[in-house]
Amino acid sequence: MAQAKSVLISLLCAACLASPARPQQPNAQQPATQTKQEAPPAKKNARPAAETAEPEPFDKATVEQMSKQCVTLDTEAGTIVVEMLAEAAPETVRNFLNLAATGAYDTTTFSRVVKGFVIQGGDLSTRGKMTPQFARRAARTIPDEPNAVKHVRGVVSMARTNEPNSATTHFFILVGDGPHLDGTFAAFGRVTRGMEVADAINNAEVEGEKPKHPVRLNRATVAPCQKPATSP
Repeated sequence: MAQAKSVLISLLCAACLASPARPQQPNAQQPATQTKQEAPPAKKNARPAAETAEPEPFDKATVEQMSKQCVTLDTEAGTIVVEMLAEAAPETVRNFLNLAATGAYDTTTFSRVVKGFVIQGGDLSTRGKMTPQFARRAARTIPDEPNAVKHVRGVVSMARTNEPNSATTHFFILVGDGPHLDGTFAAFGRVTRGMEVADAINNAEVEGEKPKHPVRLNRATVAPCQKPATSP
């Protein structure tokens, strides 16, 4: 479908929503090549490089442990619950769980809507308050994990640019099927409750693919998944 293909191009550039000219991943962390033979003197109180990567709750979690976790997205439009497909995309799930557990997603918005297709969130620049910690977190990339999970309604997947291994914090929830994404994007979760909320966000008024009144994600929390009640 021509419309789906055009949506894919837009989807690949998750961070271009606010400013199309701005790349998703800044390259400022890559130091410029020194043209002088003599390196500048080191600062006396320079912080060790290891301090830039702070430990997060699920850094050492196993696939089995992560598979038992669900993320609840408490939005202005209602609650969406997402189960983790850790066996299919372990590092993508680890990244998502860490972001939710550390409060990175709190007060962000669903900043992109493609009618009948996806809602997209996870842009940390939309937070109510940005901190240096979250700014560093927003620039951290994760490896691509395309897998066998089909991009059908209710599946949660990771947005990225057209560069390999460029996914960071942006995610999308499918409200329609996207078979052209299969085997390319890292599907890592599935909505177990609240698809009507995702539909409501998708049906809101937009200008192009930008919501006129973006729905805020008040809080994201991680907890063991609740087993469905058994019939008596």
